[in-house]
Amino acid sequence: MPPVIGAGFLGIEHFTPPWDVFFLPLFNLLIGLYNILFSDFALAIIVFTIVIRTVVAPLFVQQIRSQKEMQRMQPLVREVQRKHKGNRQKITEETMALYKEHGVNQFGGCLPTLLQLPILFALYQAIIRASNVVTLTPEQASSSTLTDLQAALPGIARITETTFSAPFQGAGALCNLPAFNISEFSHFLPLNCQLIDPVKLASPVDTTAAWLFGLDLAQRDHVFALVIPGIGFSLSALAVIAAILQFIQVKMTSPRPNPDDPTAAATGTMVYLFPLLTIFWGGIFPSGLILYWVVYTAYLVVQQFFIMGWGNLFPIFGWQPAWAPSPEETAIRPRRRDDAPDAKRAGGDATDREESARPSTPRPTQPGQQPRRRQGGKRRGRKQR
Repeated sequence: MPPVIGAGFLGIEHFTPPWDVFFLPLFNLLIGLYNILFSDFALAIIVFTIVIRTVVAPLFVQQIRSQKEMQRMQPLVREVQRKHKGNRQKITEETMALYKEHGVNQFGGCLPTLLQLPILFALYQAIIRASNVVTLTPEQASSSTLTDLQAALPGIARITETTFSAPFQGAGALCNLPAFNISEFSHFLPLNCQLIDPVKLASPVDTTAAWLFGLDLAQRDHVFALVIPGIGFSLSALAVIAAILQFIQVKMTSPRPNPDDPTAAATGTMVYLFPLLTIFWGGIFPSGLILYWVVYTAYLVVQQFFIMGWGNLFPIFGWQPAWAPSPEETAIRPRRRDDAPDAKRAGGDATDREESARPSTPRPTQPGQQPRRRQGGKRRGRKQR
């Protein structure tokens, strides 16, 4: 069945469901853009990112709108937390009721986040395969399976002890690697075996970008990187830019600090954790993947700005610019009874909550007059003259 499907998939000679159903369209899109954009792999990745972000934009629009509404509801949430302080179950129940009444889905952002993971993995595979350079472990490089594969695919050439160049052209049996029972060496599949007829290449992909000073996008950043001696880690400037954009993006959507809300503290940690992880990944993954993340996050920041403004981005380390309004200006405030006597209040009557929280003060008495006292705790006594 797989060979029949592959033969009918617009000329792709190797097609193995289910992963190829997702991977091959993305891979063909990337190589197709490479053909169109003057064989510039960096431009292909940038346009590829914009196309993918535009396609999935409706999912993120709903997510950003929910995050904006959750920010506006923070005064109401804090009021619930104050009223039921110490009762986590009651706080959770009333908070969920608030979100339901305002049409906010707390988990609405899960799908876009989960969708990023297979796209990132597919792009990583696409960059590695486009480079035609395969890196093996020492055990794989010395195995008899690789020897058999080299006999079947003459285009394989050794670069170093553990790196090899994959063949570029191939047809027929050369495109049917599973027939050799060597699925762990799938990166040796000839490049044109994975491309549809209009996208097939006449020469291997050039993964370097001249306008980025010869940066090889299939390798770790070696142009805009500072090598830290002793640990062999490279601090990539591309990764630093991606981390700054990541900080802005997460800070815009994160809730305001609230000591009574344990989730706010966890979210505040992510504001700084994600950028640090991005810098770490910049020293491990190919620079093409980091370039994708730079463009992807920049697109998301712009999209968030048009929907929710600056959000909770400011203040940053105490700095609040005059041109950026404070989030409190757009927050939903608990209503007072004289403002909206008949309005239905989320999570209970906010005015009643405020009144119940105020300390009771006795009315002032006239000279020579005794204050009123309760009798039996049920009714007030008469004035004593």
